[in-house]
Amino acid sequence: MASQNPAEEEDNSNRKWSLADFEIGKPLGKGKFGRVYVAREIKSKYIVALKVIFKQQIEKYRIQHQLRREMEIQSALRHPNILRLYGWFHDDERVFLILEYAHNGELYKELRKKGHLTEKQAATYILSLTKALAYCHEKHVIHRDIKPENLLLDHEGRLKIADFGWSVQSSSKRHTMCGTLDYLAPEMVENRAHDYAVDNWTLGILCYEFLYGSPPFEAESQADTFKRIMKVDLSFPSSPAVSSDAKNLISRLLVKDSSRRLSLQKIREHPWIIKNANPMGIRK
Repeated sequence: MASQNPAEEEDNSNRKWSLADFEIGKPLGKGKFGRVYVAREIKSKYIVALKVIFKQQIEKYRIQHQLRREMEIQSALRHPNILRLYGWFHDDERVFLILEYAHNGELYKELRKKGHLTEKQAATYILSLTKALAYCHEKHVIHRDIKPENLLLDHEGRLKIADFGWSVQSSSKRHTMCGTLDYLAPEMVENRAHDYAVDNWTLGILCYEFLYGSPPFEAESQADTFKRIMKVDLSFPSSPAVSSDAKNLISRLLVKDSSRRLSLQKIREHPWIIKNANPMGIRK
């Protein structure tokens, strides 16, 4: 990490890291399997996020395979809207992931604070996500768990997909039920084979949540949420006021037949995106 940015270091992947290379700062968050801290690489003074996962937890929840897959997938991805994984190391008790630091934290927190986003903000985020997912799909990576908690914002307000824990590298259909309840596509709820189109469905859910403040199929119980998803029980509240173009985009993504959902290319060309999104991916 001799340069300003660890991403620019050619042989970075071969570098042997240890905790002694970093000054550890404040905690950024806590997950099921460990914690994330802001850290500074001592030699370059470069700020990163250090994700600490306890080996005991990895064994207890049997996530060795999932974690290895997450690390391999994320470290190979290079896109402005995907959080970089620069490298990793471990000691007797813990595994450490060296991640890009997203200064403005979770998009989820911004959404909760504001209640809902403006159409310009929502469209900018959806366009950024669409570009990032198109890049992932080209690399045969299906994310399968896009939700506001997995989306971070950098110092300029640029969106970054962060968590690749449920992502999978596949060019064939899969059967695993995963992801977060409100964001699951009908084919996953029904445990049918699924492909890249599950990510397109999730864009429709997110677009709705960005504009209305809650996901469209939210219900009292898990069973009721499942029923609403399978029926595509979609309705648009009268408040806040949302344009017909936005509703059109959402309706064309939340389609039960996965082959008929709007493609990522068509999302980019949709009038609502063209009218509202900042192509630079930075909040207006």
